[in-house]
Amino acid sequence: MYNLGIDLGGMSVKVGVVDENNAIIGKAAVPTNSPNQPPRPADDIMDDIATACRLAVENAGVSFDEVEHIGLGCPGSVNNSTGMLEFSGNLGMKNYPVAEKLEERLGRKVFIENDANAAAFGESIAGAAKGAKNAVCVTLGTGVGGGIIIDGKIYSGSNYAGGELGHMVIVAGGKHCTCGRDGCWEAYASATALIYQTQIKMLDDKSSTMWNIVDGDLRNVNGKTAFDAYRMGDKAGCEVVDRYIFYIACGIANVINIFQPDIICIGGGVSKEGDTLLAPLMSYVNKERFGKNLAKQTEIVVAKLGNDAGIIGAANLYLNAE
Repeated sequence: MYNLGIDLGGMSVKVGVVDENNAIIGKAAVPTNSPNQPPRPADDIMDDIATACRLAVENAGVSFDEVEHIGLGCPGSVNNSTGMLEFSGNLGMKNYPVAEKLEERLGRKVFIENDANAAAFGESIAGAAKGAKNAVCVTLGTGVGGGIIIDGKIYSGSNYAGGELGHMVIVAGGKHCTCGRDGCWEAYASATALIYQTQIKMLDDKSSTMWNIVDGDLRNVNGKTAFDAYRMGDKAGCEVVDRYIFYIACGIANVINIFQPDIICIGGGVSKEGDTLLAPLMSYVNKERFGKNLAKQTEIVVAKLGNDAGIIGAANLYLNAE
């Protein structure tokens, strides 16, 4: 038995054939939209997804008849009971019957879910949260994504828009967020926010080693710049990293206090910092978490599946529907 997992993003579609051990045995990818261009027609994107699915199956060396389940994770508000993508700004889709359109092209039932939820499900099925009954996965990327697993199932709220952890406020009246609120966790703890914080600190301290790291050009600043300087003992880099980790900890402590999950997985590019991130993060969180004296505490770990989480989670979405 094989399942197909589709990870639909704003710029590309990644498809994987997943075997019974949740190993990806074949992949394919196609572009979704072009940078700085209007979104393409939704039906054209569905055509390309179908093509990618068949190519992934071919690359896996199996027959499409051997594919039992197909799942799709996509950005936006996804109604998994009706198969509708109710809204996705990145894709330019509104009330689009994405499951039905793919079923017409692939001849199989298609299960759909929000992409962050699918990735969290992947980690709970085969990654860092495997075996956990209750888990929360946080992705520190361009934004701050979240996926919540309760009793082994995806929690998405009564309107399928739940789990937007990045948009809880951690600084009242703080920095303006793209969602329209002020002070959101995303505005302080995303990789985008880290880059901005690094640039501001560099302008404030022209002697910082960070200037050498980026060859004197602020446009070269990325999510590693401050961490690299931190490891070199640079004062400004240390200040950026410490404050950034404090912001992450504010949100993580809130998540723990609300859900008390077995485990929290942290993914995204910043998570690759490993213990450089986790050790000080745990120090902050341990001071802020509720129930710190309880025998059982939430474990905080780095996500394991990386970019494959969305594919593996999507391929297993049929289990979430059972």
